[in-house]
Amino acid sequence: MKVIDFHSHILPNIDDGSKDINMSMEMLKRSKEQQIDVMIATPHFYADSDTIEHFLKKRTYALKQLEDNIDFSAPKIVSGAEVCFFAGIGRADNIEELCIGSSDLMLLEMPFRAWSKGDLREVERLLNRGIRPIIAHLERFYRFQKDKELIQDLFAFPVLIQVNAECLLSWKDRRRAIKLFQSGQAHLLGSDCHNLTGRPQNLMEGRAMLEKKIGRQFLNQMDQLGVSLLREDI
Repeated sequence: MKVIDFHSHILPNIDDGSKDINMSMEMLKRSKEQQIDVMIATPHFYADSDTIEHFLKKRTYALKQLEDNIDFSAPKIVSGAEVCFFAGIGRADNIEELCIGSSDLMLLEMPFRAWSKGDLREVERLLNRGIRPIIAHLERFYRFQKDKELIQDLFAFPVLIQVNAECLLSWKDRRRAIKLFQSGQAHLLGSDCHNLTGRPQNLMEGRAMLEKKIGRQFLNQMDQLGVSLLREDI
């Protein structure tokens, strides 16, 4: 069963992730060492400072640069984006072009503030357009939400929830993350790796903690879900 990293900033010189080809190559090598089969490349997309057309050109160039330099059996790279939430995203033209590979999945970064019912209506509009959001690193938004009911409302949508491996390695955050996975409210794991030091590839450490706390069968089920979601691209 393939192991998929659903969130990474591995493409060179496109966002605050890898700064150059050399760093990207080393990040790929470390991913291979951690037995990762597929990397979803999700550079940041900010609608207030970029257009979809320009972003896609930059992403294509960065991916080609990286692939042209790979000289080992590296994990497969599938293009996506980490789309920063913005007002009107549910009605934005061509937003589906930011989905992962050929799928209907879009990694969506919710606002780092208290959410509103209007924010959730935007998520619902994406769903109504046939786009299925993967909510990026949900654990990072809890502290902003005084109204926890909005998080429950989000869970009621047919969205997917991605958790960063890092939170499973922190005793402060681990309990909540484990509960999210055990309850079926979290579905996918990502490293959100940006570099080699401060935010490195740590997916395998997170997976090891999931296996320790929930069991190998759960890990297998998570992998099966990932493969089923991206079957056409991996």
